[in-house]
Amino acid sequence: MQSIRMFINFITELCARRNVIIELTKRDFKSGYLGSYLGILWAFLFPLALTGIFWFVFQVGFNSKPVAQHPYILWLVCGMFPWFFFSDCIINGTNSILQNSFIVKKVAFSIGILPIVKILSAFIIHCFFIGLIFSMFLIYGFSFDIYVLQIAYYLFCSIVLLVGITWLSSSVVIFFRDLNPLITIILQMGFYLTPIFWDLKILPPAYHFLLKFNPAFYIIQGYRESFIYKMWFWEHWGMTLWFWGITGFTLVAGAVVFRRLRPHFADVL
Repeated sequence: MQSIRMFINFITELCARRNVIIELTKRDFKSGYLGSYLGILWAFLFPLALTGIFWFVFQVGFNSKPVAQHPYILWLVCGMFPWFFFSDCIINGTNSILQNSFIVKKVAFSIGILPIVKILSAFIIHCFFIGLIFSMFLIYGFSFDIYVLQIAYYLFCSIVLLVGITWLSSSVVIFFRDLNPLITIILQMGFYLTPIFWDLKILPPAYHFLLKFNPAFYIIQGYRESFIYKMWFWEHWGMTLWFWGITGFTLVAGAVVFRRLRPHFADVL
């Protein structure tokens, strides 16, 4: 009961500083490209170049077979782009407090804002990625229907899960610096173990449940079901309940651990 009360107080405190979060997000997004001639344009040129490379390699070079009557490249970007958002948020969110250690001793500043700022900054880039997905489907001659509206739902799922993870990781990494390389290894393993480049159907059905334990799978599959498979998220009510159970636990645990460790940050940094 005390943990729930602590969680509610923490969320209330952050909501009261929503204007600060917005301003810091704008500053963080712009600061990443200061000093270069093209500035913020680099944030959008990179996904364009990356998409072109993957299109050439998989669609032209390997001539990959269609998946669910859609070109392989469309199926691929629906899984690859949300994973990039997921991994970038975890890496940057984990280091958000270490990178801003000079403000930890400022009592009036809510340190819990920093991981959220990193997530929202990456969210701006991810919106451009989503725009690329829509553009690529149109180029290949596919129209859209009402199913694509649930992308907003999966974005919400991603942000809630990422907030919980980064609150937890950003507070723990201050006391356990080995967490950074450990997260990098886990994300590299997750990239290949999650069905991003390969279809879940190539595995025997008996092993499917192991991959579905990964909450990132729920989001990646959700993107593909919105654009390609045309299914609603509530049709997989078991997976939906599992995802929100894991996400709810992660969010509460992240907030509680962050709140408990916060008074000791200044002593370690």
